[in-house]
Amino acid sequence: PCHLPPQTWTNSINQANKMALLTWTKETGVNLVQINGQRRYGGPPPGWVGDPPPAGTEVFIGKLPQDVYENVLIPLFQSVGKLYEFRLMMTFSGLNRGFAYAKYSSRRGAKDAIAAFHNFEVRKGYAIVVCKSTEKCELCVDGLAASVSRRELEAVLRQVTEGVLSVTLHASPCQKRAQLAVLKYSSHQAAAVAKKTLMEGNVRLGGVEIRVDWLKLDLKQKLRPCEEQPSSSRAQGGNCPGVPKQGVPRQAPRSLAPRNTLDRLNALCQRQYLGTPLFLTKCVRANPNGWLQFWCRVVIPGCPAPFSGFAWVRQDGPGRSGHEEAKAAVALQVLRLLGESSHNIGAGRRRGAF
Repeated sequence: PCHLPPQTWTNSINQANKMALLTWTKETGVNLVQINGQRRYGGPPPGWVGDPPPAGTEVFIGKLPQDVYENVLIPLFQSVGKLYEFRLMMTFSGLNRGFAYAKYSSRRGAKDAIAAFHNFEVRKGYAIVVCKSTEKCELCVDGLAASVSRRELEAVLRQVTEGVLSVTLHASPCQKRAQLAVLKYSSHQAAAVAKKTLMEGNVRLGGVEIRVDWLKLDLKQKLRPCEEQPSSSRAQGGNCPGVPKQGVPRQAPRSLAPRNTLDRLNALCQRQYLGTPLFLTKCVRANPNGWLQFWCRVVIPGCPAPFSGFAWVRQDGPGRSGHEEAKAAVALQVLRLLGESSHNIGAGRRRGAF
């Protein structure tokens, strides 16, 4: 039998439609860029002025014939509204993977696309699915070794993926002595590219048989952060990220450390024109040793998603609720995520579980 070189073989697949696409791009001047298994138009398109469209403007397109390309799809979906971006998922052979995403300049465009093209026959016998994109931004990575720390994992992820907003570690619900990580990204596209990178790349995350998937709602509701109850024995030798150790020197006065951390975060947000951070804190657990566990969320207007997580803080003296200390703990983590070097702020008294 005759064995074609791989490049010759892939070029020979669906050759007529590939040539039609090439001709169309030359005639229209449309620029298509392929990165990590998806081919993209726009984001932003030529002549776009202003911010990207808000959430709710993207539609998912499924059940596509694998030999159909942008020369057919972009004019079709552009006919009901202005496209901001169009992404077609591709295989290595040059066929599409059967689905795509169209992001419109307004929510009205997305609604009109769903009304016009859901169950539309893009070719005789091929009715496509068009629905609102969920725009998921969270991944779960299961099977991590118990020894992997959040800081180590985050450092690896920032090297191989883009747009990481937060990383939290949890006990794996499927494997004993293993961890599950929840990764939050700045956008659905960033999360989708990261998912593909982690699934297909040779990324070492300190685990065996690591599984990467979208974080499902039912799993999200069951998860609890990797936070051991801070007993006196655990506090002396524990390594769980949510639990402070005994004997760590205090590097800032009690009355100044929380305010100093919050002031630094406010200053950073002002320098980067992100707006004023809004803090939400709720005490969810207390133990006899004087530690309080808080659920915390920080909403920064200029960031695409809020920062959420848990933190243990020490209840220092009567009349102190711990909320200011919790705000400082989460502010410290947000400073690190935003790139502020703030390791010397209050590290002796608070360690967030973000």
